[in-house]
Amino acid sequence: MADQSLNLTNTKKAPSSKHTTKTGIPLDWSAPHGPLTGALSATTGAGATALLGAAGGMPSGWPLVIGAAGALGHGIGASIRRKLTAHSVVARSASWLLAGGWTTWAMTTGPLSWAAAGTLTALGVGIGALASNAVVHEEAAEQERLSEEARALARQMNAERLNIATEWEERIKRVCGVTVRVFAVELWESGAGFSLAAELPGGGATWDQVRNHARGLAADAGLPLGCVIHVEEGDRQGRVVLDVPTQNVVARDYPYPADYSPLSILTGIPWGLLPHAEQVRVFLREACALILGPPGSGKSTFVDVVLAGFNRCTDVVTFVIDFKAGACARPWTRPYLEAQGLLTPRAGQPVPPADTRPGVDWVASTPHEARRMLRALLAINAARQHAYQDLMDEEDTTLLPVSAKIPQIQVVVDEGAELLSAPSFRDPVMKEVQEGVKKVMRTTRAMGIRLVLTAVDGNTSALGNTEVRKFSPVGVALTSGESSGNNTAKLFARVKVDSSQLNAKGSGVIGQAGAEGFAPTPFKGWKTAPSLAREVVLATNHRRPLLDEVSARAAGEDYSQRWSPERAGWLWNNTHAAEPPQTAVEQQPSPQPRQPRDRDGLNLSYRRRAGAGPDDADALAARLMQEIDATYGTTTEPDHPRTGDGLNLSYRHRQATGPHDADGGPGDARDAALRLILAAGKDGTGASAMERDLKPKFGTTRPTIHGWLQEWVKTGEIVRVGTGSKTRYVHRQHAQDT
Repeated sequence: MADQSLNLTNTKKAPSSKHTTKTGIPLDWSAPHGPLTGALSATTGAGATALLGAAGGMPSGWPLVIGAAGALGHGIGASIRRKLTAHSVVARSASWLLAGGWTTWAMTTGPLSWAAAGTLTALGVGIGALASNAVVHEEAAEQERLSEEARALARQMNAERLNIATEWEERIKRVCGVTVRVFAVELWESGAGFSLAAELPGGGATWDQVRNHARGLAADAGLPLGCVIHVEEGDRQGRVVLDVPTQNVVARDYPYPADYSPLSILTGIPWGLLPHAEQVRVFLREACALILGPPGSGKSTFVDVVLAGFNRCTDVVTFVIDFKAGACARPWTRPYLEAQGLLTPRAGQPVPPADTRPGVDWVASTPHEARRMLRALLAINAARQHAYQDLMDEEDTTLLPVSAKIPQIQVVVDEGAELLSAPSFRDPVMKEVQEGVKKVMRTTRAMGIRLVLTAVDGNTSALGNTEVRKFSPVGVALTSGESSGNNTAKLFARVKVDSSQLNAKGSGVIGQAGAEGFAPTPFKGWKTAPSLAREVVLATNHRRPLLDEVSARAAGEDYSQRWSPERAGWLWNNTHAAEPPQTAVEQQPSPQPRQPRDRDGLNLSYRRRAGAGPDDADALAARLMQEIDATYGTTTEPDHPRTGDGLNLSYRHRQATGPHDADGGPGDARDAALRLILAAGKDGTGASAMERDLKPKFGTTRPTIHGWLQEWVKTGEIVRVGTGSKTRYVHRQHAQDT
């Protein structure tokens, strides 16, 4: 996101210049360890030369000639070449000449005299003082050069910022009709664009007046295709911030970072890159997430990114529900299965360590297994509320303090539309799963259980109803392959983002509502390879937490037996996950009725299970119809009930609908009502209109019709559109057209 406290001055830190020049060469011209050490080395060398020269009969003029040559070459020539100051030139030259002159004098007068020793000491002190003074002046000169370069760079940067500010003030006034004052410009480090912060004029102008013209601003600026301007409110009302990309960064592919360092659910998990190449982090401690994307948009790759982030967290345990044979979870369980000897590593891959644990702690690939998981989650929620109440009191919080000892449970539901929108009025297991998902979303936030759901689109026909969107503050709309921008509009109804240009695979719009959130913005998801799951699982194996004892005990055998061959064998046997066989209660019929069924009779208590509740009524009715057809054959449904030896096959196990239902059969009015909704098409119909059609024939009243409508909305058979007097009911076959 754009920095809302942008600074117009250059803040680039100058490199350290202590004892160095611009080229990094040490300023000490006499020795590599500083001016004092250099002075000591010079005096020691002069004394040794005088002793050896006197003993060997060296001509007395040679040291003076050598000193003059050093002063000319090292003191003057080298200093000029390195662009040192005059102080350094004088100090170097004087040192060479003094050392050479003293050596000549000492050779002629005797290097072992007290006079020679005293003058040699004075020579060393003088050379050290000259060197120290030269270093001080050189450092000051170097600092001045660096400061001048920084000032020049700042002037250049400010000039560029001022030009940008002036240009965009004029552009915003021309395109949006709003006069703003751009007070800050930040150039992105990536070089791919910049951010503007502007003050809005008085008189009621608001930041969304600029946002509504974002596409026009991009066109007026002539930005490349794929460069979408992002506009959001500033740090206070009356300000607006614009992120302006000048390069189409979103069109590029970015591999998932090789850094598998620890993360926490409390500090955010990276899910991709913003246009200025900064990571976008989502906070899921209290939030569910909904990820939408049509086929080919990169949704499966994005799920790998989500699972990688959860594996890196030291306070997260991951469950997966995936009715596509657990496809998204398989790579994350394979290293564990290989370590257990249940699968053979692919060619060239070593066997993982024996203590390798699965990257996904529980996989449900069938409705029955999903039901077990959801029941366990609700049991865990209740157990945590009781067991950790003292801990929450100590922390003075109503939220469970999640940690490595009490991890958050993240449930990834891949292709949630397959689960939530599947017809369930004749499938009690699927119905319980659908209700379980919604109940977990509604009731488990405080105890650290959250969900991430994916779906092809955000229509109510795909999600069942709006409840999933309501409880998912984190939204991701992958827009590749989406021509109309439906998903972006459904997730972020009040945000206008030109998603038509975000057509690269893995690109889209991401946002999070709430105090820890951020405004919806374009982003690019990372590209993952099939080997990512294996790398992450092995790299994080010893950091991933175990489910706490309280939760594991509450989940019972449903959790402890999740990797048993009977329930998870399909992962290594290359078979489909089998539905569990019927229980003994389901297999055995209920006690015989008082009057046994004969050839012409019918046992209407067919296979009534002990303790069966109202949720089983539809399933029992379906079985009853099958037995009727098998015993008596299939006939057309009459306009009135059969008499004598005939049977009325219109029985639907329905509740009586009115005084005239006896004439038309208990289910005729209900079926006729459903046919009316289907015939109304995408425009739908209302309860009043249905009453006008049904009451003359069946005597059905509006309260009865209203009860049916509520039941069908709950099961997903129909979709409610509008409110109040404008309420309409649309059949699910036409809901996607609304």
